Amino acid sequence: MIHCMSRPAIAHIYPEHLRHNYRLLQQHAGAADIMAIVKANAYGHGIELVAPILFDEGCRNFGVTDATEGCQLRQRLPNSDTEITLLSGIFDQQDARQAADNQLTPAITESTQLEQLHMEGFQGSVWIKVDTGMNRLGASDVKSLIKQCQQTGIHVCGLMSHLACADTPEHPLNRQQANAFTTLRRKVTPNLPASLLNSAGMVSMPEHRLDIVRPGIALYGSEPVADQPFGLKPVMQLTGGVMQVREIQAGDQVSYGATYSADNTMRIAVISMGYADGLPRGLGNRGYAFFAGQQLDIVGRVCMDYTMLDVTDVEIRQGDSVEFWGDNLLANDVARSLGTISYALFTGVGVRVQRIAEYSG
Repeated sequence: MIHCMSRPAIAHIYPEHLRHNYRLLQQHAGAADIMAIVKANAYGHGIELVAPILFDEGCRNFGVTDATEGCQLRQRLPNSDTEITLLSGIFDQQDARQAADNQLTPAITESTQLEQLHMEGFQGSVWIKVDTGMNRLGASDVKSLIKQCQQTGIHVCGLMSHLACADTPEHPLNRQQANAFTTLRRKVTPNLPASLLNSAGMVSMPEHRLDIVRPGIALYGSEPVADQPFGLKPVMQLTGGVMQVREIQAGDQVSYGATYSADNTMRIAVISMGYADGLPRGLGNRGYAFFAGQQLDIVGRVCMDYTMLDVTDVEIRQGDSVEFWGDNLLANDVARSLGTISYALFTGVGVRVQRIAEYSG
């Protein structure tokens, strides 16, 4: 038998932090139900780890992107009481068949989608998704879609829309969207359940919790509104292993393009983490890793498989692990330094990075 050592590029996933975040969000949801958003492999955290934990916490409502993700989740959560919403709806006849066969709940914007579902004998429920100012997906004629559902025996479980600027509470579009949604609901579907708020909306517009809230990024421990923290805990810690520690001399250059030159004799550590693992290349010569209470400068360009750190003043050796984000370096802060968002960091973590559940005690 051949035994292969695993490359030490690891996303440590902390179930207790996920439980903490979900319970905190439940408190903020009030009487509203929670649709836990686990699309894109649970924002890169590993849906096979995340979904069963949320199910164990009592969550029975999940949101994914499409039928492919929905089928994968249904295999892990076969419970018939669990609703799996396809936030992008269906794309073709095969999607309609999968929705029918796997008790999936598409979010509908077009009559053609309902026709495809009807052709497959779909007997489940759908959401009607409307646009209230984001100008992304949205139904243009809600009344007609509801009538078409009634004619084909498809149940409408609710009306949903999505906020564009909820992470900026003072943005006027927030109120405009909320007012538009309220008006449309009153006119067209006063008795249907409704859902408007994402993670940031739960912070900035709690009066619009309605029947169902849809937290995503908050589940994974990133504060959705920077100056109004929930008290969330990071669920992912991204680490790489020290492969080699070496000394270089003044004038020696590091990594591709020779963009870093040593001013003095120094020690560098080569880490098993690169941009193919999801560590942004933009962190070269400007980012950090964390080890033993210290931030370590990234020196030179981030490579596909490796990153080099200045460890001149640190006792570190081959086999040690350094953190690129997690408890000590928050993903939000790393993202902000790059002009991006933590969503992009998490979902960018590569498939070759091991996701390992870490349990306390």
